[in-house]
Amino acid sequence: MKLVKPVAADRLSALLRQMPKAELHIHIEGSLEPELIFALAKRNAVQLPYASVDALRSAYAFTNLQSFLDIYYAGASVLITEQDFYDMAMAYFARAAEDNVIHAELFFDPQTHTARGVSMQTVINGLHRACVDAQAELGVSASLILCFLRHLSEEEAFETLEQALPYRDKLIGIGLDSGEVGNPPEKFARVFARCRELGFHLVAHAGEEGPPAYVWTALDVLKVERIDHGVQSSKDALLMQRLAKDRIALTVCPLSNLKLCVFPDLASHNLRQLLDAGLAATVNSDDPAYFGGYLNENFTQTFAATQLNAGHAYTLARNSFEASFIDASAKKRHIDRLNAYFENFC
Repeated sequence: MKLVKPVAADRLSALLRQMPKAELHIHIEGSLEPELIFALAKRNAVQLPYASVDALRSAYAFTNLQSFLDIYYAGASVLITEQDFYDMAMAYFARAAEDNVIHAELFFDPQTHTARGVSMQTVINGLHRACVDAQAELGVSASLILCFLRHLSEEEAFETLEQALPYRDKLIGIGLDSGEVGNPPEKFARVFARCRELGFHLVAHAGEEGPPAYVWTALDVLKVERIDHGVQSSKDALLMQRLAKDRIALTVCPLSNLKLCVFPDLASHNLRQLLDAGLAATVNSDDPAYFGGYLNENFTQTFAATQLNAGHAYTLARNSFEASFIDASAKKRHIDRLNAYFENFC
């Protein structure tokens, strides 16, 4: 951990909110706020099973990952046109900029949309156009990571990959998400091997609700570069050593873990344990519209509950840049900016 000058408790929240940072685990469909869901439903004449914005928001009482996914897919049904995808992403980028996010790598789930008759072109072009405009208008650089839905078959993942290849220049990586339990990473061994041959960066959700064994197979079978979530890794000492030695980043999402009952409360979260063990953990918001907070809320609430300090803040922010898929010069530029921020903070 870098030697960081102590920060008074009453100034720590300001430090967390103002420091430059990257977000590496954000499902863009999970940033759809109820107000935008209703606006898009009206624009596209989509009938929602909720009477009002408040009724929809009150339905966000999740008990596990699947109960969340059910309502998540219902919310995504309002996304029809390229402009819808653009508007959704730009709304996220505006919030991210407020949180001093200067780089974001967005997950998106094309199968959620192509299954409804929305074309791959519509999805990718809308999101990519927002990424371009976010850089120009907000100073936020952004990339897209296409995720396969793991509750579907590998054959369907191959079909999705083929549909996406005409737009490969607009994608930086491939991921794996959706219901984890019963859908181990090795189910997608062949399609990930193909994605690796094509030169994509590879990531996968593992060890959120699934066991440490899923993290092992994500690393050894899928050969991913980052583990999304990964908090169950603390149950396996050898795995923890492997992750620390190989500097495999974990994109941890504390408020998501709380909302989905992975931990009973934030004070019980193992983020500090992961950092103390030398793992390259990062903090992210996952599906912020559903889980009660964007990136800064994840930082401030988790630090308040776990007594993490300014040194941990620096490490987490630096990890987020080092684990990103931007080039070395951009990483250096962002880390220099982070260093200057911490040196000048008072």
